[in-house]
Amino acid sequence: MVYLSLWEKRERWCGRTDSLPADLGAHPTPPHPTFFTADPRELVREKLAAGIWKRLFPARGGGGRRPAYGLGLQVDISRGSSKATAMGMECCRGANPFRLCSGLKVIGYFMILLVVSIIAVSYCAVIVIAWGPRLFRGGLVSVLAFAIVLVFHLLLALLIWSYFMVVFVDPGSVPLNWRPTIEEENLEIGSSVTLSDYVAPETSASAWSSSEGLERRPTIGYCSRCHNSKPPRCHHCSVCQRCVLKMDHHCVWVVNCVGVRNYKCFLLFLLYTFLETVLDTLALLPRFIKFFGDARNHNSSPGKLAVTFLAFVLNLAFALSLLCFVVLHTSLVLSNTTTIEVHEKKKAAVWKYDLGKRRNFEQVFGTKKSLWFLPLYSQEDLEKMPALQGLDFPTRSDVET
Repeated sequence: MVYLSLWEKRERWCGRTDSLPADLGAHPTPPHPTFFTADPRELVREKLAAGIWKRLFPARGGGGRRPAYGLGLQVDISRGSSKATAMGMECCRGANPFRLCSGLKVIGYFMILLVVSIIAVSYCAVIVIAWGPRLFRGGLVSVLAFAIVLVFHLLLALLIWSYFMVVFVDPGSVPLNWRPTIEEENLEIGSSVTLSDYVAPETSASAWSSSEGLERRPTIGYCSRCHNSKPPRCHHCSVCQRCVLKMDHHCVWVVNCVGVRNYKCFLLFLLYTFLETVLDTLALLPRFIKFFGDARNHNSSPGKLAVTFLAFVLNLAFALSLLCFVVLHTSLVLSNTTTIEVHEKKKAAVWKYDLGKRRNFEQVFGTKKSLWFLPLYSQEDLEKMPALQGLDFPTRSDVET
């Protein structure tokens, strides 16, 4: 009976016989567990298995590679497993389906044109056709028309202001080579790692302060696409191809991500758009009721009838859909949760960022009541509230993070 060592068996698997000893029979026959009987049927099965493995996992050619253990795996002896790991990650990255999401930016530009078109149709129906001519009739009709026209223009101005702030304000990006703030006292040396060693000096004055029983504890991640650290509540956007601070979602209607710096603008845009569509629906309701009679009797031009009908249907549809979004984001603001964090919050017994409705509201809208309903922040809030900077967030002291 002929016995083969592991090395000899591996060489025979790979079809290399030049390195085998000339006289296999000269080998001793030790009963060691690392020696196996050279059964011809076993060798055939192993040969077939090795061929199947090679077809499933073809080797990438190159110098310095040797077959390992007869399984057809090509191992880079000179560079080790790190290059193989990098190649595997590169393959997975090349097959990333979320790269196709960048095409949503093109759709977003059409959405901007759609928003402008809806505003134009609504303005023509409400102001030009329905209530503008009634301003000069006198009596209560003129007073009502003046009130509708005034409120319409006020909401429209706030709506457009908030909308363009969402579009053009950066949602917040992670600083290059950002590192978390760490403040740990070394009892043996008597020194501590200071804030300035990790973050920019302008943020050091307000970070890592504890007040009212609240603590901040970093939850740090790493983005393999941006090759940078990720602050708490930060997520990578596959459309913008970058990490966004306290990312809520990517909105195709504004061609931008909704993050820590423009979330307030987004909420005000939702609110004012909802109020505007409700006003337009109520203002056009009497005109819509008369639509069928005017169409039958030909009392009005077909163009005015079409614009009135289209404006009423669009505003009613948007009012109903926006109502759901307003209710949803109101609940998210009062619980200090983003859209992405909803699933994570369900798994937690107590949400660590829930500081109470008042504190949660101020983390989005600021502490200045005069600016709550304007897409602006006071300089004092921007300097003293780390949550508005997006790199550090207060958490409940009774929750382990």
